[in-house]
Amino acid sequence: PVLTHTTKDFLDHTFRLLEIPGAKLMFGGKELDNHNIPEVYGAVEPTAVFVPLKEMLKDEHFDVCTTEIFAPFQVVTTFADDEMSLVIEACERMSNHLTAAVVSNDVEFQTAILANTVNGTTYAGRRARTTGAPQNHWFGPAGDARGAGIGTPEAIKMVWSCHREIIMDTVVPSGWEQPKAT
Repeated sequence: PVLTHTTKDFLDHTFRLLEIPGAKLMFGGKELDNHNIPEVYGAVEPTAVFVPLKEMLKDEHFDVCTTEIFAPFQVVTTFADDEMSLVIEACERMSNHLTAAVVSNDVEFQTAILANTVNGTTYAGRRARTTGAPQNHWFGPAGDARGAGIGTPEAIKMVWSCHREIIMDTVVPSGWEQPKAT
């Protein structure tokens, strides 16, 4: 079960995203079948919604596209090489800059994103983790006062004193295979 959102909240968010021109459900978007999870929790299939980048960046859509849902949920987009500045704009307009990932085989792309964005723990590479912050790495907003806890002057000062952690994964060992899903 999802502890942070009800099934209704989760599905309402999904349907709101699907109202955006060009958006489409990639998978999921449904309540689990035959469950007995209480209504105060979420009982939903893992879900992904595609939203075109230029639609995502519109003021009327940006907040809903970047609302963090602590659940098996993701918003997916695509972009052309000449739209890199739009990707950076999307990254920098988000209200919190905690954990991020840059998953790509293109080292120049990784470098451009890392050089032009501010996040706490950032995973970069071919097998970069895309969520969470493991216990062995620093987790924090890395100098971005917008993500400084309650936003007090003291919290903001504490944020400016932290560091940014970038975990690179650019070399994949010979013979490595993707683990099977569990």
